[in-house]
Amino acid sequence: MKPSVEIRKFSEPIEVYILHFIKPLRSFLAAIDSSSFHQECILIKGARKFSFEKIAKRLQERIHQTVMEINLNALIHNYKAYQSLLRKETKVMAMVKAFSYGSGSYEVANKLQFEGVDYLTVAYTDEGILLRKNGITLPIMVMNADENSFDQIIEWKLEPEIYNFRTLDRMLEACVVSDQMAYPIHIKLDTGMHRLGFDHTEMEALGAILVNHKEVRIASIFSHLAGSEQETLDIFTTYQADLFERMTQHIAQQLDYPLVRHLCNSSGIVRHPHLHYDMVRLGLGLYGIDSTGKMIPSLRNVSRLKTSIAQVKKVMANETVGYNRKGVLQRDTLIGTVCIGYADGVPRRLGNGKGFMLLHNTLVPIIGNVCMDMCMRDITDLPETKEGDTVEIFGEQYTVTKVAAAAETIPYEILTGISQRVKRIYFEE
Repeated sequence: MKPSVEIRKFSEPIEVYILHFIKPLRSFLAAIDSSSFHQECILIKGARKFSFEKIAKRLQERIHQTVMEINLNALIHNYKAYQSLLRKETKVMAMVKAFSYGSGSYEVANKLQFEGVDYLTVAYTDEGILLRKNGITLPIMVMNADENSFDQIIEWKLEPEIYNFRTLDRMLEACVVSDQMAYPIHIKLDTGMHRLGFDHTEMEALGAILVNHKEVRIASIFSHLAGSEQETLDIFTTYQADLFERMTQHIAQQLDYPLVRHLCNSSGIVRHPHLHYDMVRLGLGLYGIDSTGKMIPSLRNVSRLKTSIAQVKKVMANETVGYNRKGVLQRDTLIGTVCIGYADGVPRRLGNGKGFMLLHNTLVPIIGNVCMDMCMRDITDLPETKEGDTVEIFGEQYTVTKVAAAAETIPYEILTGISQRVKRIYFEE
């Protein structure tokens, strides 16, 4: 195969450019101009002997100093690790909402589609439309579908979560207007989470509507466990499961087609195998994070957030660093300012020694308040540090779980809080 670089633009219409080049590689590297790149996926193809990893490295350097690397091999490894816990007939619904937990929606969805996942789930209609525009053909459930977007839901062949009679009525109206029959919807039941969902007292009325209105058909019926990862909440999980069983049986008795049921999230898959039903919802576990502690040896890290040092300077003892003079120096200190701040997703509460970053395999503390676009670290014990050196916010060694613990939050918040101005770099072997 000839060496080539393919740049695919994710806008309409899709454009594909093929650039062929002949040795020397250094001439091509010198000629790369990434100033016009915007929302593009760059596919670099060729044998290892062409050293194309140098092109990837150069593009990353030119695009941004702060990037999040996404290991697609690790993502699929984790998917298969959870899949191995299921019966062969149990389907997997992969959660790609919130920009795939910060990992990038299209790229993750495309890889999962290739690997044969059964369903995708997004939070909002526009997330689903974006996936459709980028060639995702899998069934997509929309969890928080606004009733005003049901016409778009139908237009883009998305499947809404229906959680009360108001949204059901609006969906039926949209189906009538667009002349739809048996349009797939997902019924959400409230079994104790008390967030969204039909109550157990509403099953008779719900069943009657579904029987009498053939415009819609239940693609799945589900509920959400409130504490599937906690042993202390297992009694409540059992209560939820029993209620779910009764509610779904009531609906099933009124319909002339079988129901697809799902109750388990990532931790439920691990701790409650008897509740796998027909499908499971795989979310945080897909991205290498396990709240049960049981899957950690089987999972691989997916994301690495890294940046670089913009400046190194020596500041004398008793001086202060950062806004509000919060970083008071107790010694002559070497300060390394890095190109990432709370606008990129580093929580402000990690400032003043509460949070750390990895530099030369050593954890160094954040000193002073985290700024919008920058933060400062005490690198006195690493005097060999140079401007431009790479700093890891989280990754294989210093995990996002540890960052979340330091920030007194959960990994979900850290991952989904990484700003979309941070460039995502995807790779697989």
